[in-house]
Amino acid sequence: MSSKSEQLSGVTAVVDHAAQTAYSNPGAYNALVLPLPVEPAALSTVARNVIVHYRASGHELPETTRDEIQCRWIERMLGADQSRHPWPLQRPRDVTSRVQGCCRDHTLFCVAVLRAHGLPARSRVGFAGYFVDGWHHDHVVVETWDGRWRRFDSEIDAPPPNLPTPMDIASGPADGPGFVTAAQAWTAYRQGAIDPNRYGVDPDVPVLRGPRFLFNEVILEVAHRFGDELLLWDGWGRIGPPDSPVDDEDARWLDDIPRLLLAADTGDLDAEGRLLATYRTDDGLHPGSSVLQASPFGGKPVPVALRRT
Repeated sequence: MSSKSEQLSGVTAVVDHAAQTAYSNPGAYNALVLPLPVEPAALSTVARNVIVHYRASGHELPETTRDEIQCRWIERMLGADQSRHPWPLQRPRDVTSRVQGCCRDHTLFCVAVLRAHGLPARSRVGFAGYFVDGWHHDHVVVETWDGRWRRFDSEIDAPPPNLPTPMDIASGPADGPGFVTAAQAWTAYRQGAIDPNRYGVDPDVPVLRGPRFLFNEVILEVAHRFGDELLLWDGWGRIGPPDSPVDDEDARWLDDIPRLLLAADTGDLDAEGRLLATYRTDDGLHPGSSVLQASPFGGKPVPVALRRT
């Protein structure tokens, strides 16, 4: 059940979102994150100073640091940063010398800092409709508790036209221009309310979209909610190849998971408790001790143990 610290702060949750996970724990670099701001805009600025998006920066990034997208653990990301920049995290870094990552990593950085200050925070997996009109990119944003769950997009340095408040993203419909969770998107797809082929990695990538992509994202959303903040290209359980169909049995197996996620988002602790129990016991949802790690740069997925060495 929820921890005493969360009860005191007014959070209703079945896990302690103020506690570091194996992925968010800064470890040897905890002293580096403690001086950082917790206000979303200022914190997001630091996240972008340390981490650069591996394909959306507008710069030619060095191949020698490309494998940093697989760092997985915040402690390793900070270690990579400090190997080149042995100074405070707020001090400016050249864009091409920053740690290569993506939205998952910017978000996890912010979550790690917020938790280091004792503040409940978690990553939310879903889709952003504010980068390209008519398209919903797979995306990860921060959710932190300040009397309510507040979402913010740590990758954005200026409000896009469709998102005037990126540091406080309101909930909206699955086909709207805001951020929607994977659970919202899957539910809308099953109701026939959205075209699933407008939800994926990029309009120019024909494979990474559609029903299978939505299916896989729901599993990823559950993992992130309960502290397994895995890479966006990890595979485990019932996550299937991007070009594989979702048959009726798959869909029926998944359908109750988004319902529990959406109920949990309303503060329904019974629903969240049932979701957590299912996550811990269903091998289709839980990654276990290893995952198949793919790469956005191609190549055959490789098994990776989920432990720090």
